[in-house]
Amino acid sequence: MNISFEGKRILVTGAGQGIGKELALRLSNYGGQVVALSKTKRNLEELHAVDPRIQIVCVDLNDWDATRNAVESVLPIDLLVNNAAVARLNSFLDITEQDFDVTFAVNVKSMLNVSQVVARSLIERKAGGSIVNLSSQASQAALMDHTVYCASKGAVDMLSKTMALELGPHNIRVNAVNPTVIMTEMGKIGWSDPNKARTMLSKIPLGRFGEVSEVVDAVVYLLSDRSSMINGITLPVDGGFLAM
Repeated sequence: MNISFEGKRILVTGAGQGIGKELALRLSNYGGQVVALSKTKRNLEELHAVDPRIQIVCVDLNDWDATRNAVESVLPIDLLVNNAAVARLNSFLDITEQDFDVTFAVNVKSMLNVSQVVARSLIERKAGGSIVNLSSQASQAALMDHTVYCASKGAVDMLSKTMALELGPHNIRVNAVNPTVIMTEMGKIGWSDPNKARTMLSKIPLGRFGEVSEVVDAVVYLLSDRSSMINGITLPVDGGFLAM
């Protein structure tokens, strides 16, 4: 399937490492003008060193106004990937107010904030677009010690669907991608324990965790015109975990 993003400006949040970094590099390789956003300047500089065509923006998504200003400064944006996320993994009875606030601030609130800025600009320009939000299988299946994370990703799914409903008439598609465990740095936080990993693997019919490239493939497809009639979906990239 031939996919090109020539002439498209693409914003990727959480692009300093993991899925976001590989996605930024892939999108740039496909001809897009990528804007990589992260709060960690060192990670962004390393990304830029690998591909100098990628524009970098350093901002803390927890800061509502600074984030809006940063995104407005790189407009126009044609395509958006809300990838940034955090994982605070405690048992239900041990969750703190800070765990809840930080998780929802990054995983949900910042997604709404960035998307508002981009969507308003697209509507003003009368330009269609595509937004992909990174969710998780944890939005649809409860996982031990993932209470706040699961709740935040459930919110991402419904945020994505309501965005699709309201932005669809403006020819702006919104979809979510819901991966299983991907052994990025964040994935290792929850699944580096072999016993815990074994339990999860036993529930995945394909018998393995996902690769970063497999998530990137799904995001690229949903961003592209090849998915022009797909809007408002949550796409599992989970080896069949949610089918069980």
